[in-house]
Amino acid sequence: MQLHRLEVEGFGPFRARQLVDFDVFADDGIFLIAGRTGAGKSSILDAVCFALYGGVPRYEGGEKRLRSDHCEPDDVTQVVVEFSTSAGRYRVTRSPEYERPKKRGGGLTVQPAAVQLDVLVGGEWIGLAAKEREAAHELDEILQLSREQFLQVILLAQNRFSEFLLAGSKDRQALLRRLFGTERFEDVQARFDERRREAERALGSRLATVAARLDEGERIVFAAELGDAIGSEPADEPADELGGELGGELSGERVGEIVDGAGDPAESVAVAGTTQERLARLRQAKARADYRAERRVAEHAEAERLSSAADAAFSALRDDQRAQVERDRARAALARLDAEEPQIAQARSEWENARAAEILRAPINAAATAVAASALARDAESRAHTAWEAYGIDAPDLAEWAEERTRQTGSWERASQWELSAPELDAELVAAREELDALLARREESEEERRAVPARLEELTIQRDEARRLADRADDLASAERAAADRHAAALDVVRLDAELVVADRALADASAVLATAQSTLAQLRKRRLDGFAGELATALHEGEACPVCGSLEHPAPAEHADPVSAEDIDRAEAERDRLAERERTASDVVASLRLAHAAALTKADGRDVDTASSEQAQAAHALAQSRSAAERMRQLEEHRDALTERIRRLDEEREADEASLASARETHALLTQRVEETRAAIAEARGGFASVAERLAATIAEVAAAHALIEAAAERTRRGETASTATAERDAAIEDSVFDDVASVERALRSASDQQALEARVTAHSVRREKEREILFDLELRTLPEEPIDLQSAEQESQAARRRWMTAVDEASRATAMAEQLGAAIDAAASEHARTADDAAEYEVLRDLADTIAGRGANTRKMTLETFVLAAELEEIVDAANRRLGDMSTGRYQLRHSDALAARGAASGLGIVVFDAFTGQTRPAQSLSGGETFLSSLALALGLAEVVTARAGGIRLDTLFIDEGFGSLDGDTLEVAMRTLDELRQGGRTVGVISHVEAMQEQIPAQLRVRATSEGPSVIESR
Repeated sequence: MQLHRLEVEGFGPFRARQLVDFDVFADDGIFLIAGRTGAGKSSILDAVCFALYGGVPRYEGGEKRLRSDHCEPDDVTQVVVEFSTSAGRYRVTRSPEYERPKKRGGGLTVQPAAVQLDVLVGGEWIGLAAKEREAAHELDEILQLSREQFLQVILLAQNRFSEFLLAGSKDRQALLRRLFGTERFEDVQARFDERRREAERALGSRLATVAARLDEGERIVFAAELGDAIGSEPADEPADELGGELGGELSGERVGEIVDGAGDPAESVAVAGTTQERLARLRQAKARADYRAERRVAEHAEAERLSSAADAAFSALRDDQRAQVERDRARAALARLDAEEPQIAQARSEWENARAAEILRAPINAAATAVAASALARDAESRAHTAWEAYGIDAPDLAEWAEERTRQTGSWERASQWELSAPELDAELVAAREELDALLARREESEEERRAVPARLEELTIQRDEARRLADRADDLASAERAAADRHAAALDVVRLDAELVVADRALADASAVLATAQSTLAQLRKRRLDGFAGELATALHEGEACPVCGSLEHPAPAEHADPVSAEDIDRAEAERDRLAERERTASDVVASLRLAHAAALTKADGRDVDTASSEQAQAAHALAQSRSAAERMRQLEEHRDALTERIRRLDEEREADEASLASARETHALLTQRVEETRAAIAEARGGFASVAERLAATIAEVAAAHALIEAAAERTRRGETASTATAERDAAIEDSVFDDVASVERALRSASDQQALEARVTAHSVRREKEREILFDLELRTLPEEPIDLQSAEQESQAARRRWMTAVDEASRATAMAEQLGAAIDAAASEHARTADDAAEYEVLRDLADTIAGRGANTRKMTLETFVLAAELEEIVDAANRRLGDMSTGRYQLRHSDALAARGAASGLGIVVFDAFTGQTRPAQSLSGGETFLSSLALALGLAEVVTARAGGIRLDTLFIDEGFGSLDGDTLEVAMRTLDELRQGGRTVGVISHVEAMQEQIPAQLRVRATSEGPSVIESR
């Protein structure tokens, strides 16, 4: 990969667009990025990284800070990078998210992040991607390096490459994992651990299942054994069957303990032994259980046969008893039905008359209804004639007169509507006149405002420029305010430290005095101890015992021990002396520390006392507040200017709109005036001699309605009369053809539908019941049943006894069969599961050993995981590549060596790096190297790492390389060695960029990019 061109605008310390052409340094092969600290040298590398990957490692996610603080609200933030690979030449244009002024209205809005990736084809840039995700995918394919790899092999950021040399195993593993993407080996380790746990769970589950099946079988045997012990077996069952032999013999006392709950049931069948032994015992118990089940099944069949015979006899006798009771009931019911026959005959006659009269109900009702309707129609005609005569109108043909008046009301209705809407039309005319007057007034006001706005705009521009000049001093005033605050804090510290020094000096003097007293006391005690040694020895002398000094057995004049001082007294005094000495040293250290702090505070206060420093801070804060207030005022004035500019534009647009509105209003007013005059003339013509058109229309409508009512009443009276005559004739004809004499006889015979249904149901039910009872009695009389009642008690008791014996046999057979089946199933399941435990155990052992080896446990004495093992191989290649340069850079003294020594405190092993020193023949930690040696070793290791990473990334070519700082720690000779190494790096067409402020490098590297901070604040980039 080779960088060709970089454009930066509104990014970091750069406000105006800056251009860096890396191709101009291709002939030199190496160039220096120089400038004062803080000017923005590293920001050039930040811009490259941001353009390619959308982030800057220095900010760790703070991309919003990328926008230059020097930018005006309307300024653009953008980075453009042109680069080439073996696949072609590309250009990336990227902008971060930032706030900009709204295009419409006031305030700010968020400008979203944007990216554009182009490729150069035939001399023209062709777009590849314009979305973040698409651009990232394309760049991954083009660069073939992740951001972490890019920073490690192309942008060797400030002090970054030394971290790899001095890092611990854990940090080095994390970096190598990101560079070589070995997370998949950790997934392999996790999958093997999960398979080991699954195999362990499967084996444990299998063993638990075998034990559970055996326990279940033994519980089944115990249950059967308990049943036999309490007498559930027949007395004639062989002694070697299940009752006395399952799990061992049980005494009567033991059975009592189990039944009463005094003993543990498991103890009765829990026999020590292996799984095979337990299975053998259960199979023996299964054979006895099968024999017992066969016996119980045979007993069940015999009991079932006897029970069926007893049930059949009882059922037959019970049927005879029921037939006897039914025969007696049928005799009594038939007698009752014969007694009811006269009442049934009367009901039958009444029902038949009602059915005949029902046929005449409809003609009678129709005739009565028609006669009543005819009378009502005559009354209605009389009322309509009276209402028409009240109007006093003489009309020979009433229908023709009504039709003529109806045609006239059509035109009067339109005039009536115009009469109702006349006030609204007048109001519209007034409103049109008012709107016309308002438009004329608004046009005059707009003209006056248009003449006044330019002067106001010029005034706001002058005020904004004045506020901007004051606001531009904010950074300088902020620095001054911080310096004043620091001096004020230092002045306060001087006052505080003065007081603390007085207290500390007093405490030191007190501690020194107390220590002198303690030393004097110790010296006196030691002297008294020496003086009293003779008396102390004398207290230990006894007659007849040798003196420990002279050996004499006689002690004529032993010394007196008048002032005893023991060794313990001396020890206590020495301990007190030491404690007070430590106290004095502590007080002395406090005084020294306070004096150093006091001197530093005096220096920082710069000769100001508290009042002076406080006054200066207040003045600086006031000036800063005024500057910041001016910035806010400047923003407000700018918003006012923009608003006035927008107002001028809107006034021009409103002038055209007002002229159009005024012309439209004049036309509307004229049309409304003409319409009002025409409407008033039409209303006057339709009103005639009435007060209003509506009144004339209402009177005419009422007259027409009365005429129509009279016409319709006459026609209805004629039709109703004809209908009444026809209905009366049909009724008389129907009665004449029936069995009835007149209408009255028909009405007496009529019954309601419910009454007819009741009569029919009564007659039918009596007939059906009588026939049914006769059939029942006929069949029962043929059975020749006895007249005396039949007794069922003895037969029922015999049947119940046989059924109880059969149910007991069923329970015994079911229990014995179920126990045998359950025991067989438990034995089969236990045997099957036991056969599979060997395979599970073997599989678990293999998986456990393999998982422990991959995870660095068990027999893996080096504690190296699979991922660590792979990374260790990569590290060996990195170290070999680094040593090819480090040997020359250190004149053969140093070599880096990969160490797989066991790490302390359980850390991962295999990723250590030590330094072999040819002068001593020993290895030592990398942390023991000096600053210059560390820089050279780190540089060699970083270059070796770059070679291996690029090889793993498909052997991509690195034609551009940047190294950021670190040269300031080198002496002259070592710097010369480093420069030779950098000179070697540019061989083969590679371009190397070095960031440094070391003057010697500036003299040796003529091709330079200088980053310079201007007096206004933003930085600029200059090429040399």
